[in-house]
Amino acid sequence: MTKTREILDGVKCGDISIDDAERYFAGVPFEEMDYAKLDFHRKVRTGFPEVVFCQGKDDDFLVSIYKKILEAEGCVFGTRATQDQYEMLSGKLQGVSYDRISRILRVGEFADNKVGCVAVCCAGTADIPVAEEAAQTAEYFGTKVERIYDVGVSGIHRLLSKTDILQKANCIIAIAGMEGALASVIGGLVSNPVIAVPTSVGYGANMGGLSALLTMINSCANGVTVVNIDNGYGAGYVATQINRLAVGREDKSQLERRQYE
Repeated sequence: MTKTREILDGVKCGDISIDDAERYFAGVPFEEMDYAKLDFHRKVRTGFPEVVFCQGKDDDFLVSIYKKILEAEGCVFGTRATQDQYEMLSGKLQGVSYDRISRILRVGEFADNKVGCVAVCCAGTADIPVAEEAAQTAEYFGTKVERIYDVGVSGIHRLLSKTDILQKANCIIAIAGMEGALASVIGGLVSNPVIAVPTSVGYGANMGGLSALLTMINSCANGVTVVNIDNGYGAGYVATQINRLAVGREDKSQLERRQYE
């Protein structure tokens, strides 16, 4: 439950005065910390709280940021964290968890209930760190995720055996390095959006993921869009937005059908 809804419920129940509520909404919607400005109004505007990009942050800054967000939101989600950052932060805060594959560093849960369906596919086992960043981001924000790993086009029968899952998903995230062909193949199999994620996995001419990125941008399949190289978080975020729209549409259709029964 957002702080905004808590305030509004308090006004409705008579626990909070209109004047107190007005003072809350008139306040600055971010926390000034000199080295950071934490956007606590973001969840109200977008439906998603601010997420911490941990890579490169000073330890003291990271601790203070996590403490402030946890105090305000009740949970914190961070990406691109290191084992050292986890060990340091776990000594300062309770309930810190770290996944070494996705490098996600989190405290608490944003959404207990997982709805809809997003399929997260990756071409090879080496792509799983990016895939897990995408999958765990979507799950944190309330999306039910189906994982389909190691289904690259060099053994396309492995992917085709999962066509039923792909076609039922509200959105598919296709993650691949090397030549990045997976997204185009999936795009030709499904009616719902495909989010392509190029990875830096590959030999020299892969150019750190640039070859996969160019392949995905130039896909001949319709309905394929592309995020940045290795950006599993960005893909999981957009997939959740699409999934929320699809779930909302399904709920509306079910309500309309019940009205005519």
